[in-house]
Amino acid sequence: MIFLGPLYQFIKVHLQTRINHFPLIELIIYSLDKTILYLLIILGLRFIWLSIRHKKLTLKHELKVFGFTFYLLMLLFLTVFRDFYYPWQIKLHLHRSLSRINLIPIVETMKLTRGLSKLDFFYNFFGNILWFIPFGFGCQALTEKSRSFFKITMMGLALSVSIEVMQFFLYTGVSDIDDVIFNTVGAMIGYGLYSAFSYKNKKEVV
Repeated sequence: MIFLGPLYQFIKVHLQTRINHFPLIELIIYSLDKTILYLLIILGLRFIWLSIRHKKLTLKHELKVFGFTFYLLMLLFLTVFRDFYYPWQIKLHLHRSLSRINLIPIVETMKLTRGLSKLDFFYNFFGNILWFIPFGFGCQALTEKSRSFFKITMMGLALSVSIEVMQFFLYTGVSDIDDVIFNTVGAMIGYGLYSAFSYKNKKEVV
């Protein structure tokens, strides 16, 4: 851990025995640390590319790019690359059985309601929706060109399916159709929120 090591050690010493789901806190801190590293690399490369192309920078747009890039990196490190810090650590598991993929909707999610802790259920249900709301919102906010509800929905679906496929071959999560459903719903909600936000701003201008 490069940036958040002291923070992690402090939290580990003082909260590890007090929090039932400390591994989740640990995952978030590690993912945030990796996000900071790769965000700095990407922004550096973007600045070089824009300088070479003599593109004019606008603070508002660059803040949008910064925020959306941060979000995507955090999402990928929490879901797909949770076990890897550097690219050369990635290992593919190409011989996994397809029977490990859950293709029956809702069943596995409902099983979580009968667990000892409801946190797993809430995180799986609401978390998967909430994590994709910024995607639906950001895909609209980053461009002046309006995208249709159908296109944003398909983009959210494609990203979610890609995450599930990568989780399967990298052995970093459970590939579940429920995740795809909830993620896609989140992207749809994000589109709706941006549309409402945009409509309100246009109305205020008029």
